[in-house]
Amino acid sequence: MSAQLLDGRALAKQLREGLKKDFAALRGYAGLLPTLAVLRVGDDDASAGYARAIQKSCDSVGVEFHAVELPYAVQQEEVEETLADLNSSPSIHGIMILEPIPAHIALAALIDRINPAKDVDGVHPINAGRLAADRQPYFVPATPAGGIRLLEAAGVDFKGREAVVVGRSDIVGKPMALLLLHRHCTVTLAHSRTVDLPAVCRRADILCLAVGRPELVRADWVKPGAVVVDFGTTYTEAGLKGDCDQAGVAEQASLLTPVPGGTGPMTNVMLMENLLRAAERAASS
Repeated sequence: MSAQLLDGRALAKQLREGLKKDFAALRGYAGLLPTLAVLRVGDDDASAGYARAIQKSCDSVGVEFHAVELPYAVQQEEVEETLADLNSSPSIHGIMILEPIPAHIALAALIDRINPAKDVDGVHPINAGRLAADRQPYFVPATPAGGIRLLEAAGVDFKGREAVVVGRSDIVGKPMALLLLHRHCTVTLAHSRTVDLPAVCRRADILCLAVGRPELVRADWVKPGAVVVDFGTTYTEAGLKGDCDQAGVAEQASLLTPVPGGTGPMTNVMLMENLLRAAERAASS
């Protein structure tokens, strides 16, 4: 057996073409210029790189990218005032706060202050709660949304399947578990402290990895014929690695998202889809 690799680049390209048309149509009938504001505090290189990638995604679908860069020494009150201005501005339709931020800034307090209608990252407690309850409207964090879209495009049957998600972060593991649950999977949310994690993984018909440990999951952790979604992105001396040993796992799985080229390319496209929904709601309000 050798797994079919799910091509995130090809699907992302297809979705971008559709989004380009949708954004153009929105500008045409609503006279609205969809705009994403990205708030960055400090000069972290990884954060700056991510901002450039988001700007490239905005350019690719014809929307505005509004960079808000604050110095490392900025105080909490000033950041909150900046965020309040973005919340109230009718020309801003989506807001993201890039991590990491300086230790003296309370990230949770900033997240609580994002306008939920502009929270295209899906991190505000109202969006998280609506996702948990499956009560629209809500925004889903872009990375798990992209993983689900890849599986749907591949024709994966979710109903009644046993799914295991390894990793319990608020932006990948937890929302992925909920998305699978809403599609009628039986879901186990596991993590690094789960007792006998390999045995838990071997139960999975759909195994989702979001733990951030390169090549943690080996071939003998994977049920023959399982679908494996690898969200891992760790830079090593040998290059970018996912959370599973790709070569070994590919011999066990039926479907596998490769790293690179699987879930990664989907993330910013799904962010643009969230921005489209936010702009459409703003236009109709």
